[in-house]
Amino acid sequence: MARQLLRFTGVGGQGVLLAGEIFAVAKIKSGGFGLKTATYTSQVRGGPTVVDITLDDEEIFYPYANDGEVDFMLSVAQVSYDAFKKGVKEGGTIVIEPNLVHSTPEDREKWHIVEIPIITIAKEEIGNVITQSVVALAIANKLTNALDKDILEEVMLSKVPSKVHGINKKAYDLGYEYASKVFDSCNEEETCHIDASSAMS
Repeated sequence: MARQLLRFTGVGGQGVLLAGEIFAVAKIKSGGFGLKTATYTSQVRGGPTVVDITLDDEEIFYPYANDGEVDFMLSVAQVSYDAFKKGVKEGGTIVIEPNLVHSTPEDREKWHIVEIPIITIAKEEIGNVITQSVVALAIANKLTNALDKDILEEVMLSKVPSKVHGINKKAYDLGYEYASKVFDSCNEEETCHIDASSAMS
């Protein structure tokens, strides 16, 4: 696999850092090299946060993503989307939570924008908003085909308490189902919008 750069952005408390760590560990477990670098503008809950994940089959010597190099970004906060979207290469994919993040016409010309209501899925279909990071994790992996699905799930479950394995497995499976809808319903020439509850239809 060629080098892949993924970016998760949000605000403190949304779990983007954990998602980045899971990706990196899963790549290492698969026999490759994985690295995450995180930036906090504030240590308090609610401050803009970004985590970049570098995945490669060869040793990684430079841990940072330069502007225009990120292949895929997922964002669940407007302030972080605005601050960090310039890192995504032209033609790259950006997944946004449409209830919280809004792209501009210029954004939609430059990148493939995918709208999936990640937080709504976590709150209404799983019943726990904390699982949004796991929904996002699965969506990102399905759309990038970065890692083996089962290995990523194994690492994810190792990072959460056993008492919540059930809801996190449900979140992981739902993330994959919603991301699959992107391939079924959308093309890269237009903004893709996936409604909540459509994965099961």
